[in-house]
Amino acid sequence: MQYPYSDLKEEDVGTGCGLFEIRKIGDEYYTFFEQCKNPKACTIILRGANKDVLNEIERNFHDAMNVTRNVMLEPRLTPGGGAVEMALSRALDAMSSGEGITNDDFFKGVEKYPYKAVSRALEIIPRTLIQNCGGNVVKQLTTLRAKHHQQADQFTWGIDGETGQLVDMHKFGIWEPISVKMQIIKTAIETAILLLRIDDIVSGTKKASTLTDGSGQGDGKRKKEDDDSKPTDESNKS
Repeated sequence: MQYPYSDLKEEDVGTGCGLFEIRKIGDEYYTFFEQCKNPKACTIILRGANKDVLNEIERNFHDAMNVTRNVMLEPRLTPGGGAVEMALSRALDAMSSGEGITNDDFFKGVEKYPYKAVSRALEIIPRTLIQNCGGNVVKQLTTLRAKHHQQADQFTWGIDGETGQLVDMHKFGIWEPISVKMQIIKTAIETAILLLRIDDIVSGTKKASTLTDGSGQGDGKRKKEDDDSKPTDESNKS
């Protein structure tokens, strides 16, 4: 910016804009710089019937821009409709049962239960999609699980959010940015770990009233001593 305007020189005036124009939209005047050479930024005008509609348009546009940004930063996509969650659930379930693991001692005992828990938790996404569209949850989820277990290359099969039917997301055209999917899974696991740690701390504390001499009868003895110290009716009469 140059100020004051009286000091403007010819070299201060830009030449990269092909068309400079002032237009009136509604009751406001807007300045347009169009046909620019190597533009670095742009301005988008949003209009709506009222403030609520305009805020909703702005929110949707902001979400769309964030999706575009994520795809540009990490240009990889994953199939939507709960297909990724079901594929991960199948893989974790296979690992917990020892399928494809050469070391038999790796998943013995309680070590396999966290994998089974995460496997069942991932199925909540396709189950919720079926519930939202009023489909048969048990039938559709069982069919989807069987399809993923039959062939490993059918990991793109998921749930149509409108009909509740099984569809191939690769042909259906439903994709999600892999960066968002990875962040969701990481956040969910970190939250579960945090809750488990808090539960360990709470379960390890005891109230002072529950502390006894080891026999578990400390409160009973204390209550009996209090009863003996109280005056009885016969002592009051005497």
